[in-house]
Amino acid sequence: MLFSSLFVRPSNWKKIGLISVLFSGLTAFLTPLTVNAAGTSKPIYTVNGKFNRNTVADLARALAKKPYKKPDLTLPTSLQDLTYDQYRDIRFNPAASIWANEDVPFQMQLFHRGLYFKETVEIAIVQDGVSKHLSYDSTMFTTGQVMQKPLPTTDIGFAGFRIHNPLNTPDYFDEMAVFQGGSYLRSLGKNQSYGLSSRGLALKTADPEGEEFPSFRAFWIEKPYIDSSSIVVYALLDSPSTTGSYRFTLRPGDNTVIDVEATLFPRVDLDKVGLATGTSMFMFSSYDRDKVDDFRPRVHDSDGLLIHNGRGERLWRPLRNPANLQISAFVDNGPLGFGLLQRNRDFNNYQDLEAQYERRPSLWVEPVGNWDRGSVVLVEIPTESEIHDNIVAYWSPADTIPAGSEYQYSYRLLWGNAPAVAKGEAIVDATRSGRASINGPTPKRLFVIDYRFPNPLTNIVKQKPTVTIKNSAGEIHNIVVNENKQNGGYRVTFELDPLDQKLIELRMDLTFTDGRKAESWMYQWTE
Repeated sequence: MLFSSLFVRPSNWKKIGLISVLFSGLTAFLTPLTVNAAGTSKPIYTVNGKFNRNTVADLARALAKKPYKKPDLTLPTSLQDLTYDQYRDIRFNPAASIWANEDVPFQMQLFHRGLYFKETVEIAIVQDGVSKHLSYDSTMFTTGQVMQKPLPTTDIGFAGFRIHNPLNTPDYFDEMAVFQGGSYLRSLGKNQSYGLSSRGLALKTADPEGEEFPSFRAFWIEKPYIDSSSIVVYALLDSPSTTGSYRFTLRPGDNTVIDVEATLFPRVDLDKVGLATGTSMFMFSSYDRDKVDDFRPRVHDSDGLLIHNGRGERLWRPLRNPANLQISAFVDNGPLGFGLLQRNRDFNNYQDLEAQYERRPSLWVEPVGNWDRGSVVLVEIPTESEIHDNIVAYWSPADTIPAGSEYQYSYRLLWGNAPAVAKGEAIVDATRSGRASINGPTPKRLFVIDYRFPNPLTNIVKQKPTVTIKNSAGEIHNIVVNENKQNGGYRVTFELDPLDQKLIELRMDLTFTDGRKAESWMYQWTE
C-alpha cells in the first residue's frame, strides 16, 4: 500500500482527506524537549522515567482532580494559515522511521502539526520499563514544491502517529494503524484500504447542546521485540468532563485485532457516554434511491449495523442516509458484540475505481466481561456528500458514571471482514426497496430481502422458512418467500402501506423447521 487516505472528523462533522506517503527510514530522534518558545512546549506527561502498566492511569487519576485546561493551539508562524495543499506537502522523512534500522516487525512514523491538527500530542518510547520522550526534529519531515515555508527548528511536538507492519507482503511495511485527531484511531485487515474509524470515547453525541470531543493528549509506545506479533500503545485522554487511561494491544493480520483496556476518571457525572464508538459513512445503497443522481450503485464505508445481543439474537440493521437526524437505541443486557460492517465485497456493486469501497474494513466490537444494562445506539445524520462521516454507533451504559469514580472496561476491536457466522446460519445478503406498483407512483413500498448461508449445512432437505414481520405502524401485505438459486439462500418480498405514517419500525424473523437460525432483519422506514 503506497498511499493511505487519512480521514479525521473534527467537531463540524467534516471528513478531511489527507494523503500521506509511506516511507522507510533509519534513525530515531529520542532527545528530551528543552525549548519553550512561542508555539513550542516542554513535555508535560511524557517525561523521561520509569514506566509500568499503572503509569498512565496514575497520570489520568491525578489530572481528573484538577480543573480542565484547554490545550494550547499556538503554532509557529510558518505553520499558521496553511492551505490544505501546503499541509499535505509536509511528508514524513524516510530517514526518521522509528525502529527502521532494527530487526523488529513494527515501525512508527509521525504526523506534523498544522492546518486542522494544531493540538500538541506528546509521544514517548518505552523500553525495558523506561519511558523516553520523543522530540520533534524538522529533519523528520520533507516538503515539496507547494510548501515553501520553512519548518520549525524547535521542538513543537506532533499531531499523531501511525504504525507500520509487513501486513500484506513480507518485504514491505504497510501502514496498519493510525492515531490522529481527538481520540480517533483506525486500522484495517490484510489487503484492505482505510474506511471507518473508532474513537476512544464519545460524549454527548448528537446532543442539542453540542458534542464534546475528548482528545488523546499523550501516547507511550512500547518498543516491540524481534519476535513480537503485537505492539502496545498507551494513551492519556482528557476532556472537560473526564480523563482516561487506555492500553491498546495491536495484532495485525487478516483481521487486525486491537485489544482495549480503559479506565475513565470523570470530573462530572457522565450520562451521555459512548463506549467503543465506531464512526463511518453511508451515502446510498440499493434502497432509498429516489433522490440519488450518481453513476455508482452504492457509496458507503459500511452498509449495516450488526448486533449480537445478550439473548443470543443477531440483529441486522441496514444503514440509511435519512432526511432528518435519526437516533435508534437497541436496549440490551450483556451484549456479546456489535459493529458497523461492510458486507458487500463485489466491485460491480460500487463501480468506483478510486475509492474502492469494496475494500473498506468492517469494525466488530467484542465486549470483555459483562457490560450489564445499556443500549447499542445508532446515529444516522443526513448528508449530501461522501466526504462526511454521518454514521455513529456505540454502547451507552444505562447507569450514569458518577463524578470522582473510576470506571473500568475492556473490549476487542476486529478490523477486517465480518465476524464469523455459525454453520447453517442465514445472514442478510441484500436489502432492496422501491415502489410497490409497476403502473405508476404509489405510497406503498416493496421490500426485497435476500438471505444466504455463508457456511451451509450439507445433506439437509431444503424447506422454506416461515416469515414473521412486525411493524410499529402501517400495514404489511403480500409476504412471499422464494428459494434464491443465485446465492443458495432465500428471497423474502413484502409490501408496506404506510397509511400516512411518517416513521415505521420493521422487524422480520425467519423460522426454520430444522432448527437453523437466521439474523433478524430490522429497518427504519421514514417518509
